[in-house]
Amino acid sequence: MKSSASKTPWVDSHFHVFSAGQGRLGARYIPAYDASLYDWLAAAGSAGVRRGVLVQTSFLGTDNTRLRLELREHPEVLRGIAVIDPETPAQEMRRLHADGVRGIRLNLSGISHDLAAWNRAPQLWDEIGRLGWHVELHTDVGALPTVMGQIPVGIHVVVDHMAKPDRPSADDLTVACLRARSRVSGVHVKLSGAYRLGGRDAKAIAQMLQAELGNDRLLWGSD
Repeated sequence: MKSSASKTPWVDSHFHVFSAGQGRLGARYIPAYDASLYDWLAAAGSAGVRRGVLVQTSFLGTDNTRLRLELREHPEVLRGIAVIDPETPAQEMRRLHADGVRGIRLNLSGISHDLAAWNRAPQLWDEIGRLGWHVELHTDVGALPTVMGQIPVGIHVVVDHMAKPDRPSADDLTVACLRARSRVSGVHVKLSGAYRLGGRDAKAIAQMLQAELGNDRLLWGSD
């Protein structure tokens, strides 16, 4: 079993890199420690993980400079998820794509879950579709249905941190919206960030997501 597993191309679908003390003006959190790509490479390599999806952090906002640098320097290992604003021109999105970006993240945790500004920019959704990108969502507990309804059908959605259902139940509204979305469009959920569940039973939620969505809809991320 160990020999077979070592040949599997494991992918970490969610991790960050950053430097201590760096963050955008007004960020709610600025780290006091470094998390370098080389730290991740060492930890991932020891676990048999050979590739990763580097996700832009909330405290760096739309400054994707570090993200793009790492992607350009390690194209054989990394793909990335950027943070942009609704007015980002198509040309800039294509440059991000050339650097290795394959989606955008909407980190709505602790802020408004209203996507009105995004839905006033249909050209952005069109470009996301043309590039084959996905939209990554991070919401508050129980808030995913409100947000999912604002994402155009046809856009592939990846949901962070186990989707944060209120209950590990098939009839929970978050689980129901994931099930419904999976019937009409691409949707995946990351098994990551269990500490973000507010004390809810991570194992029970993971088992419920597996039962309701199937293994092929679930991704692992170290966060």
